[in-house]
Amino acid sequence: MALLELRNLSINYGPIRAVDAASIVVDSNEVVAIIGANGAGKSSLLKGIAGLIDPSGGEICFNGSDISQLSAHKRVQMGIALSPEGRQVFPDQSVRDNLVLGAYARRLAKSELERELDEQFEMFPRLRERADQLAMTLSGGEQQMLAIARALMAKPKLLLLDEPSLGLAPLIVKDVFRIVRELHDKHIAILIVEQMANLALKIAHRGYVIETGRITTSGTGEELLRDPAIRAAYLGAAKSVA
Repeated sequence: MALLELRNLSINYGPIRAVDAASIVVDSNEVVAIIGANGAGKSSLLKGIAGLIDPSGGEICFNGSDISQLSAHKRVQMGIALSPEGRQVFPDQSVRDNLVLGAYARRLAKSELERELDEQFEMFPRLRERADQLAMTLSGGEQQMLAIARALMAKPKLLLLDEPSLGLAPLIVKDVFRIVRELHDKHIAILIVEQMANLALKIAHRGYVIETGRITTSGTGEELLRDPAIRAAYLGAAKSVA
């Protein structure tokens, strides 16, 4: 049984259809990439899965249950967490407080919360060094690490990553994708939206191409990397930093 299955999911912004009858599958402990041009509907798709946008049609099934009408916080409790495009950390809160807020829905005892904060600080040592700093004082790369760590504090079965490399220097991008590989090793399913398609497809078990809201192509990450049409459209100017 698939961990996540979208069945003909559609999302509208008023009269504009951002996602048009999209069907995708993410299995447990799988990395799946969604690639496409700016405005293709990638972020809208993730927001729909996270419950931040109501679907106008279709179904979102998670762990065998239809969650299409569930609120966002209920989806977090079920095991879906989003690291959003542009980081969107709480700028006036400390690094530590941002992480604590990520675990809010779980209502952890203090000892368990401290243990899980330590887990994130082990994975992201720079966040430990800056635990008492305001999030607004972090670099872009550090804020991206904080956004991912905050999502992980929800203990997700499925992590949604929206453009994790956006605006980052190549060395930091390399760090971010190393972290994604480590998360997969921890048996977390990952659905990643990423404009640096070559990097996303290299770590993905499978990938989907979305164009003007519709899924037009799918295959293994390796198949899509070799596809001449995909290479011409999305990989021709890409430079690997892996």
